[in-house]
Amino acid sequence: MTADALAVHPLTDGRWPDLEALFGPNGGYSNCWCSWQRISGREFSAGCADRGAGNRALLRRLTAEDRRPGLIGYRDEAPVGWVSVGPRPEFGRILRSPITRLDAAAAADASVWSVACFYIPALHRGRGVATALLEAAVAAARGSGAAALEGYPVDTGGRRAQSSSLFTGTPELFRRAGFMQVAEHRPGRPVMRLELGRGGR
Repeated sequence: MTADALAVHPLTDGRWPDLEALFGPNGGYSNCWCSWQRISGREFSAGCADRGAGNRALLRRLTAEDRRPGLIGYRDEAPVGWVSVGPRPEFGRILRSPITRLDAAAAADASVWSVACFYIPALHRGRGVATALLEAAVAAARGSGAAALEGYPVDTGGRRAQSSSLFTGTPELFRRAGFMQVAEHRPGRPVMRLELGRGGR
């Protein structure tokens, strides 16, 4: 998948060194290794120990099992951004979140996919990387037969915010990709959704 001069590829075992280079020694943000949305708070805290060894091992295992837990964007063959996307039931924190308020049936619905997070190093922000990654996430979900794709951005109300607090994206990012707000159970945390089945984009 290519968008805005970015080539976007699923994270596979052969691309793991590129993800390590992109995330750097801190595993992206604070030894996360993109595990925050997948596990409980206690598991995440334990995984942050030893410079994130446990969280890194989780993402490494998913990659080695060819679970393709996300997509890497490249510009001129160098990794410049990451988006985590997959079936919503894979993200336990999203299932339990008051932001989504899912009942048991909805939580088990693997036909709905989620955009769980973005990671773009400061050097590459403001250059269309997030837009290209989201477009690729839509294509990946549609290509895998998903009925819908959801995002859970942070609405700052025009106020400046630290980039680390915007790892789920902004409402405008999702609106530009055709997503519609379908709920807001917590102020400033809308649920955005793009229908991919009949009638979707």
